Amino acid sequence: MIDTHKYLIHVERGPRNCSAYSPDVPGCVATGRTVEECVAEMRSALAFHFEGMREHGEPIPEPSGPGVYVEPEVAA
Repeated sequence: MIDTHKYLIHVERGPRNCSAYSPDVPGCVATGRTVEECVAEMRSALAFHFEGMREHGEPIPEPSGPGVYVEPEVAA
């Protein structure tokens, strides 16, 4: 079951900081010096983004589902 209040975010590490985006919310991004700071900034960015969408009468996108890490099979 998908939690309809949680949005998947993708965090990428760069040489000096981290950046994040949500595939469900185009145009909403955040950065931070650490992964933890980036995640916190992304939470705030999503809230701010949704507030603007509500003010403009735009629908809030539904979360598409959880992300999953997989380990590729290695051919023997």
